[in-house]
Formats: sequence, structure tokens, C-alpha cells
Amino acid sequence: MKRSVLTRYRVMAYVTGVLLVLLTLGVIAKYVLDINGAADFTRVVGIAHGWLYVVYLVFAFDLGSKAKWPVGKQLWVLLAGTIPTAAFFVERKVSHELETKLADATPAVAEA
Repeated sequence: MKRSVLTRYRVMAYVTGVLLVLLTLGVIAKYVLDINGAADFTRVVGIAHGWLYVVYLVFAFDLGSKAKWPVGKQLWVLLAGTIPTAAFFVERKVSHELETKLADATPAVAEA
């Protein structure tokens, strides 16, 4: 597995996570605090999160298939983009696990 597969997953996990937190705050501002302008903010962030979540799903699925994860783990990573702040924790755990595997698989470079 290439490191770029992990990198693009990590980027999308953070983007999706940030947008979901912003969406959650927007929904609270709209329905609980009744703040003017929150409806427009929620609509824009909701659309952005929805489209970028699809990209996250593609990248996470690609990572899981190349890492040969079991179905349960794959589903947990895919669903992490729907639970506020879960994407950050899942990304950190996955990255730590795969960075170790990538480091072990990298061949040593011989010096001349």
C-alpha cells in the first residue's frame, strides 16, 4: 500500500470532521439559539459536508480494501464521518496503525 492512500484518507477525514462539527454548531445555532443567518450557514455547510463525505467514503473504502480490513472495521471507519468528532479519533487510530505497517514494509536504503 502506498503512503499516498493513507494521506488522502487523512486529509478527507479532517475535512469531513471539521465540516461535521461546523454543521452541528450551525444546527444548534439555528434550532436552539435561533440565531439569524444560521439557516444559510447550515445549508452551505450541509451541502459541502454531504458532497465531501462521498469523497471521504471513496477514499476510506480504498484504504480499507488495500489494508485488507475486516468488514466491521471498514464499516466503523466509513461511519466515522457521520458522528461529530469521531472522524478525528478514528483517523488517529488508523493512521497510527498503518504508519507502523508502512514503516515496517519500507525497505532499508543501502548507503554507498
